[in-house]
Amino acid sequence: MARSTTLLRNTWTLGLKEFRSLGGDVAMMVLIVFMFTASIYADARARPETLQRASIAVVDEDASQLSTRIVAALHPPQFIDPELISLADIDKGLDAGRHTFVLDIPPNFQRDVLAGRSPALQLNVDATRQSQAQTGAGYIQNIVGEEIRDFVQRGRPAATPQVELVTRAMFNPNLSASWFTAIASIINNITMLGILLTGAALIREREHGTLEHLLVMPVTPLEIMLSKVWSMGVVVLVASAFSLQVVVKGLLGVSIAGSAVLFGLCSLLYLFAAASIGIFMGTVARSMPQFGLMSILVLLPLQILSGSMTPRESMPEIIQGLMSLAPTTHFVALAQSILFRGAGLDIVWPQLLMMIAIGAAFFMLALHRLRSTIGQMQS
Repeated sequence: MARSTTLLRNTWTLGLKEFRSLGGDVAMMVLIVFMFTASIYADARARPETLQRASIAVVDEDASQLSTRIVAALHPPQFIDPELISLADIDKGLDAGRHTFVLDIPPNFQRDVLAGRSPALQLNVDATRQSQAQTGAGYIQNIVGEEIRDFVQRGRPAATPQVELVTRAMFNPNLSASWFTAIASIINNITMLGILLTGAALIREREHGTLEHLLVMPVTPLEIMLSKVWSMGVVVLVASAFSLQVVVKGLLGVSIAGSAVLFGLCSLLYLFAAASIGIFMGTVARSMPQFGLMSILVLLPLQILSGSMTPRESMPEIIQGLMSLAPTTHFVALAQSILFRGAGLDIVWPQLLMMIAIGAAFFMLALHRLRSTIGQMQS
């Protein structure tokens, strides 16, 4: 009983020391505030919901009524007003980056359409602008097809299709990209700061010489580790909760379907795993630059391959298997289920248990490594 009381008291006291140390680090405080406010807002707003103001040019070799209708249909906000150019200017415009799309309407296009000859239009696309290339090509194809159908029918009613497909978008009715981007940014920032804060705190102890001071005090490696886990976990949890309520729900207007309390509980348990990874990395790295380089190698796979950016089902099976051993994968799955689909504990408990088990394994590994590091320093 006395040992447990001492453990809790020392863990609490050391955790308060971490708060004071973090409060004195102005750069880190500014980073935390920025990542959970301006960074999330900018990331969500920087990506347009649909095609926006893409540059397009048209080579109208037909100069017919139909070609004029097609040019007029390519209007804002999807496209900038089309620029009429000559055939010789196509390569110049694409090479200079002035146009993302160049549509070439051949001679006698209207006559061939009315004669049923199915003439071909040429669409040149600057595929280096990947965010617009694929979406814009689909928009142009639909616009041209609709204008040709209307012109050929000339006001006659279109044939009624035998089957009508009614689409219902679940959990994101307007298919708003900012909804998904904002939640994904919070998840990625929780991962990043959960690892960086704890690892940086341990490196800072070593560089400032305060770790040696702790070694002469009646504290154990377990108490040192637990103090960093709970204190940095509380900081990230408070910052993420503020971001979810104020930035995501308030400023961005994202509809949160599930329980914020359940998400906070799952985030706290996930931070236990992320902080353990950070401490392990802090015991391996010998300096802050080494820790920074190591963080790049760890954070990028965790963020890109965890399912927060692309579905895991689209990845190779070997990558899916390897990433199933990362706590981030299970946290992304349960976070999306809770916040988007309104899932409860009865739905996300398998991911929660896996996350706890993986977190416990990382915690034991980090504790073993910390004890070995402290043992080497004492010897």
